[in-house]
Amino acid sequence: MIVESPTVLDAPSVRGELPGPTSARALARQNARESNARSYPRNLPIAIARGLGSYVEDLDGNVFIDFLMNAGTLALGHSHPEVVEAVQRQLPLLVAALDFPTEPKDEFTSLQLGLMPEPMRDRMRIQFCGPTGANAVDAALKLCKTATGRADVVSFHGGFHGSSHSALALTGLVSQKRPIGNAMAGVHFFPYPSRRHSALGGDPDTIGERCLEYFERTLRDPLGGIPLPAAVILEMVQGEGGAEPAPTVFVQGVREVTRDLGVPLIVDEVQTGWGRTGTWWAFEHHGIEPDVVVASKAIGGIGLPVAIVLYDEELDRWSPGAHTGTFRGNQLAFVAGVAAARIIERDGILENVREQGAYARAALEELQREHELVVDVRGLGLMLGLEVRDGASARRIQRAALNRGLIVELGGRQDAVVRILPPLNVTRRTLDQALEILGAAIAEVAAA
Repeated sequence: MIVESPTVLDAPSVRGELPGPTSARALARQNARESNARSYPRNLPIAIARGLGSYVEDLDGNVFIDFLMNAGTLALGHSHPEVVEAVQRQLPLLVAALDFPTEPKDEFTSLQLGLMPEPMRDRMRIQFCGPTGANAVDAALKLCKTATGRADVVSFHGGFHGSSHSALALTGLVSQKRPIGNAMAGVHFFPYPSRRHSALGGDPDTIGERCLEYFERTLRDPLGGIPLPAAVILEMVQGEGGAEPAPTVFVQGVREVTRDLGVPLIVDEVQTGWGRTGTWWAFEHHGIEPDVVVASKAIGGIGLPVAIVLYDEELDRWSPGAHTGTFRGNQLAFVAGVAAARIIERDGILENVREQGAYARAALEELQREHELVVDVRGLGLMLGLEVRDGASARRIQRAALNRGLIVELGGRQDAVVRILPPLNVTRRTLDQALEILGAAIAEVAAA
């Protein structure tokens, strides 16, 4: 049976206009002292005091259902007591150890390799990176360039791989890239099989096949203009791109082409990994074996920072010190990740993701039938998106939901996709509360 973290916060409750006075003062202090690059509090104007399970409480005592979950990092919700206990046991023993071997690291390594599909386990290596997904993407690029001796990289429209200099070069988000000159050279973007937004347009039912054909023809064409790349990087579900899942025919085809050409395939599982889509890794839905898997976010158990690259041992050709990071030995993240994985397996949480994800998607599709404002529903597992007709409407829905006690994120083109990222152990009760709020928010905006 799925049980969320025991919590005294068990229902949304918003008193008065947001932000409340204490949150408003905290937001003003943040505005006066922090970088202009801060983002989330601009559309979600609250200051958070604590989080438990699926809920957070702000400094004014308002309680919200949190379906942002630290951008998908909190697989089991906020402060799961068993994971907290594991961290507390480790805290007085050892916190950081660079890349020295330790018992927590050894157990974490065994866990990560053991979660790979069985045919991959014995041939995979692991690299511990700086504690962000973007740093792991950087490491994966360096790995593939070193192993192949090649320089160019293929990415896809709508993709998001991080905000560091090289990861940003792989990202489709033009607004972030526009001010940054001299980005990493040699990146080539190909159409992604989005049913609504693919650059190839046409019949959405054949978009996977047509994007694959374009990809294959270009890479095989001696006049295609692109040298054989060092790597192809692909998300199984584009998160920031608007909860866009790739069709199996496309994923399997990309894998076949890259294998035939000797090009390493990097699968970016920073947000999809560790059960978000209903399997441990999203690539398992498509029956492929990538050469490189990039992971972060949820693998740290309760939001503790850690990032890794899992890769085929044939690529392990870099020299000692080729990729380092002071905080790559985060012992607290290791024990938290192991504890969380044991809970996920023990409590059948992957099955819960599939069950609740199907239930939530059906409810979102009903909202689409009820409101012309909603133009699409898509996603996989508990990584769902509801696209509305424009970004302004999405922002109003996000704020109307917040005013009723639900935190959701936006993504996709024009930020017109309302994104749903519950904890993986979310209960039907909490899900129903959130869906009711979201429905009311959409109805309010649709009627305006």
